[in-house]
Amino acid sequence: MRAALTWRDKAEQCIFDLAFKPDGTQLIIAAGNRLLVYDTSDGTLIQPLKGHKETVYCVAYAKDGKRFASGSADKTVIIWTSKLEGILKYTHNDSIQCVSYNPVTHQLASCSSSDFGLWSPEQKSVSKHKANSKITCCSWTNDGQYLALGMFSGVVSIRNKNGEEKVKIERPGGSLSPVWSISWNPSRDEHNDILAVADWGQRLSFYQLSGKQIGKDRVLSFDPCCVSYFSKGEYILLGGSDKQVSLYTKDGVRLGTIGEQSSWVWTCKAKPDSNYVAVGSQDGTISFYQLIFSTVHGLYKDRYAYRDSMTDVIVQHLITEQKVRIKSRELVKKIAIYKNRLAIQLPEKIQIYELYSDDSSDMHYRVKEKIVKKFECNLLVVCSEHIILCQEKRLQCLSFSGTKEREWLMESLIRYIKVIGGPPGREGLLVGLKNGQILKIFVDNPFAIVLLKQSTAVRCLDMSASRNKLAVVDENDTCLVYDIHTKELLFQEPNANSVAWNTQCEDMLCFSGGGYLNIKASNFPVHQQKLQGFVVGYNGSKIFCLHVFSMSAVEVPQSAPMYQYLERKMFKEAYQIACLGVTDADWKELAMEALEGLEFETAKKAFTRVRDLRYLELISSIEERKKRGENNNDLFLADVYAYQGKFHEAAKLYRRSGHENLALDMYSDLRMFDYAKDFLSSGDPKDTKMLIIKQADWAKNINEPKAAVEMYITAGEHMKAIEISGEQGWVDALIDIARKLDKAEREPLRKCAYYFKKLLNHGYAAETYMKIGDLKALVQLHVETQQWDEAFALCDKHPEFKDDVYVPYAQWLAENDRFEEAQKAFHKAGRQTEAVKVLEQLTHNAVVETRFNDAAYYYWMLSMQCLDIAQEDKQKKTEMLQKFHHFQHLAELYHVYHSIHKYIEEPFSFHLPGALFNMSRFLLHSLTKDTPLGISKVNTLYALAKQSKALGAYKLARHAYDKLQGLQIPARFQKSIELGSLTIRSKPFHDSEELVPLCYRCSTNNPLLNNLGNVCINCRQPFVFSASSYDVLHLVEFYLEEGITDEEAVALIDLEVPRLNKRDSKWQEKTSDNVQTMLLCEADEIEEDDPFTAKLSFEQGGSEFIPVVVNRAALRSLSRRDVLVKRWPKPLRWQYFRSLLPDASITMCPSCFQMFHSEDYELLVLQHNCCPYCRRKIDETCQ
Repeated sequence: MRAALTWRDKAEQCIFDLAFKPDGTQLIIAAGNRLLVYDTSDGTLIQPLKGHKETVYCVAYAKDGKRFASGSADKTVIIWTSKLEGILKYTHNDSIQCVSYNPVTHQLASCSSSDFGLWSPEQKSVSKHKANSKITCCSWTNDGQYLALGMFSGVVSIRNKNGEEKVKIERPGGSLSPVWSISWNPSRDEHNDILAVADWGQRLSFYQLSGKQIGKDRVLSFDPCCVSYFSKGEYILLGGSDKQVSLYTKDGVRLGTIGEQSSWVWTCKAKPDSNYVAVGSQDGTISFYQLIFSTVHGLYKDRYAYRDSMTDVIVQHLITEQKVRIKSRELVKKIAIYKNRLAIQLPEKIQIYELYSDDSSDMHYRVKEKIVKKFECNLLVVCSEHIILCQEKRLQCLSFSGTKEREWLMESLIRYIKVIGGPPGREGLLVGLKNGQILKIFVDNPFAIVLLKQSTAVRCLDMSASRNKLAVVDENDTCLVYDIHTKELLFQEPNANSVAWNTQCEDMLCFSGGGYLNIKASNFPVHQQKLQGFVVGYNGSKIFCLHVFSMSAVEVPQSAPMYQYLERKMFKEAYQIACLGVTDADWKELAMEALEGLEFETAKKAFTRVRDLRYLELISSIEERKKRGENNNDLFLADVYAYQGKFHEAAKLYRRSGHENLALDMYSDLRMFDYAKDFLSSGDPKDTKMLIIKQADWAKNINEPKAAVEMYITAGEHMKAIEISGEQGWVDALIDIARKLDKAEREPLRKCAYYFKKLLNHGYAAETYMKIGDLKALVQLHVETQQWDEAFALCDKHPEFKDDVYVPYAQWLAENDRFEEAQKAFHKAGRQTEAVKVLEQLTHNAVVETRFNDAAYYYWMLSMQCLDIAQEDKQKKTEMLQKFHHFQHLAELYHVYHSIHKYIEEPFSFHLPGALFNMSRFLLHSLTKDTPLGISKVNTLYALAKQSKALGAYKLARHAYDKLQGLQIPARFQKSIELGSLTIRSKPFHDSEELVPLCYRCSTNNPLLNNLGNVCINCRQPFVFSASSYDVLHLVEFYLEEGITDEEAVALIDLEVPRLNKRDSKWQEKTSDNVQTMLLCEADEIEEDDPFTAKLSFEQGGSEFIPVVVNRAALRSLSRRDVLVKRWPKPLRWQYFRSLLPDASITMCPSCFQMFHSEDYELLVLQHNCCPYCRRKIDETCQ
């Protein structure tokens, strides 16, 4: 730091105070009883202001620049405008010592020997406050809230805006140390308000607003008369009895002298927001200085150290932008940095720091050594184990302990010095002298080596990375480059102020000058771009530039030198430049140029950098081919041109290398069919056909299907033409193709048929299948389109397709809820398992849905299916017959339960009480074991109880009610059943004899409740029931004697033997002597003539059932109209029943073999037009 005097003036009287206008254009000076107004730019006196009668002690300018105030020994304060006009005057009781404007509210504080006053333009009067001692100085805080008053008694009083004392600071010196000047730090960055206090105890102290002292007192060697801050608070100005102005840091560290005067300095202030200082002294001298802060810094590769706030050192990593601050608390005079070392020269010592670790990004420094000694030097350099001091012509090498180890004396002044590396303790220094000599010095060698001598003085030096070349900037701003070994001047460039070699590339350097950055590669022309400042380093693509006080790393693409190398086909050198930093476009250009130059290694690296896999694959394939022995460069270059899109050049090279086929492939792949045809001209027809096919493929891919179809047909590729036509839905095109094709071409025709089918043109599909004679596909087509009639017609002609038609037909019927037809179709197709499955499902559904009539019908059908299976499959015969009987039994149960369920659930019944009574009894007797799903015992017993009670079978009714008590009864029947249970007890405990069933074999009356079930309790003969009213029919089942077949038995019964006596009458007529007599014969007399009746007899009391077995004689005696035959299909035997009351007509359904009273049957047939049990239509029954 140095101070340059800008201007000086001399007033006749002592200058006690001065103030700058806030914009810095004017300086107001209190000189004698006048105010002098100067222009700060050149020191011209603008105007003297007269208003005071005695000496002016103080002056202050308002922060807004509108007015300023002056205070005098005449006890008055005058307010002046910025136009230098006095506008207001007020007085105190004593002389005015100091004035100060509030920086926020512009309230004026004026202090006298005995009091202080506060005035603002809004107030009419000045509010005054008494003081205990003479006030010497005052200062407002930044926020304008508090006013600090310095007293002659050594006390600092801090008041609020109303003048009330908030803090009182008592200095240790008391009245012996009067406080002569105070000032608040104006910086906005500080966390607390800081007050600087200078007293005549020769001390400088700092306090917080709370009154707490910051640090210790700074001892001064003089009596301070004025203390003031720079406008940003970074420095303090202090002047007094030592006849000079000193610059201090904001912490009170002395930095240097600004200007020496011939008498005491009473006032000094810094111009707002600048480095200019105005000084007023006892003898009336006014001095105006400019402070010049020189740059103190050091650079090594990517680490830059510079001075900040005069006492701090900031080390900046230029790549990572990391910064670290080292606080010295003393003036930093010189800085040197090298590798992991940092040297800082302070006024009385040199401190050497080292990095904590060897990590290149580590920024933590620690003190390694201190050399406590005062040194005077122009330049400072640090090495691994030494520091080098330069004093004009002399170089001294000191160890870190401060011992001088070596000294070199030069012929001329040393202008430039730089460490150029080397092993620790043996580093080399590059030294440039004013006489143009350039030397290399090793710190362990007392002899300097002269590298070269030039005629002009050296300003800047740098050596290339491999130590082969030297760049020099001389005092004429010329950059000269020498070969160190031959001393030859390689080239020189004008307009240079600094130079730096690229640390990563031997042939590249850059130099700055004239607002431009110049980059030079090898001996190519210079590439220029704009840049302000000095080049101090060049690392890869980063150029380190110092502009004023800031160091920045500028990223410079190395494109220009790279292209210079490319023009000369120097691919490897161009690649090295590119590695320093170029754009992606430059990398691509390098890769392409290298590829065209067949420099594959460089091209591969460059394409890897831009991640172009396509070209990397090409290079890889060319390298593979080279390994296999291919060496045709034309062919390689043709591939390169093809990849680059230079297709015609590629084709020419392919032809030249004898690979026309590759050119043809290229053109066809690129869909350049016209070029391909031109290239072929009159070639092989095979190639032409291939071209047409490729063209058609392309037309298909670019969504031109019509053109593609035509081309495929021309080339004979019918399958592809069919596929496109089918996908596009062009039926007409498909018809044309199908009709043109020969029937031998089965695959294309099949494809046509497939698309016809897909496009719902079944007629054309059928025609196509007929053309190729594919009957199976035709059948499938009919089935898929549900054209069942055509399918059945084909089946009739070709029975082998029966399965293919009937099974899908049955499935279709089932899907359309036509289950019964489906079941028949399955049956017809011979798929018995599916037929049975359908029926079982139907049956289950009917039961779940309480359609018991349908359930009975489906069970009957199931039983008949089982019979069919037993007939066809000998292995399953036994199992199927068991199922047949089981299903027949279930069918009968559900048939009966249907009526009972309807009676219970519906309000009206179509059955007579007797029929319901019989049905309930029949069901109850049949449910001796397990109860089938859906059949309710409660419903059955309830119906039986009600009908028994109604018909007079009270005993049975009571039994039914008792049984009901042990079952879970629905809530809706609860009341009714309980009432019935009570009322039945009022009835006699017997059943009506009219209801008692009779056994027609043994004429035994059976009880209504039969433990044996539906058989006679005496002869065990099963009862035969009517399938409508369920009363016992007058039928007795008989069996054939061993050896008599069903056919023979029927033949014997059909003979119809003539009888003398009528069997069906017990009356016998006799005629004698003209007299007719009628006799009532005994039964056994008649039965003597009837062999069947004789067979009815059995041994009484046996528990085993003895069936009626008849022989041929008995069969002959039977009348056909008395016998009913159930003609079951094989493997079942027929069943024979004899009617014991032939006049009571019984009808048997020829399908299900259920017996009915003829009248009942006829009535039911009229109602339903079918058998009520098996639902066989009446016309079918008749047949």
